[in-house]
Amino acid sequence: MAGQMIFVNLAVRDLEQAKAFWSKLGYSFDPMFTDENAACLVLAEGHNYAMLLTEQFFAGFLPKGKATADAATTTETMIGLSADSREEVDRLVDTALASGGSPASDTMDMGPMYGRSFQDPDGHHWEVMYMDRAAMEQAGQEQAGQEQAGQ
Repeated sequence: MAGQMIFVNLAVRDLEQAKAFWSKLGYSFDPMFTDENAACLVLAEGHNYAMLLTEQFFAGFLPKGKATADAATTTETMIGLSADSREEVDRLVDTALASGGSPASDTMDMGPMYGRSFQDPDGHHWEVMYMDRAAMEQAGQEQAGQEQAGQ
C-alpha cells in the first residue's frame, strides 16, 4: 500500500488553547478541515496530521457505551514525532514546556538515539526522537562483525 496518510484524532478541552499551543511550536493548521469543532494540525504535509477535536465533537464519533479518555489522568496513547537533530528535539520540547506543556518522561540518550517528551495542555503524551541512522547502522555492523569473529 503506497502513500498512506495518518490522522490521529485527539479530544481537547479548549480548541483555541490547543491551536495557540501548537502554533507556538511552529506548526500550522489546514483551514479546509478547521472550524469551531476541530482543527487539523499539519505534522507533515501530505502525510501526518492530528485532528484536534472538541471533547463534545470527539464523543460523537465514539461507539455507544465508550467514554473519552481523560488524557490528564490516563495515557491513551503516546505519539512519536521525529526530529532532524538533537538540537531540534531540545528546541521543540523546550518550546512546548515554555508554552503550557508539561514534562512527560525522562530524557533518553542512547548515543545515536536521543529523545525527550512532553504532555500538551490537554495531557496528551508526545515523544520527540532523533535517530542518527548512519551511526546506528555502523554500530549494528560492528556488533555483527564482533559476533562473527567470536564464533
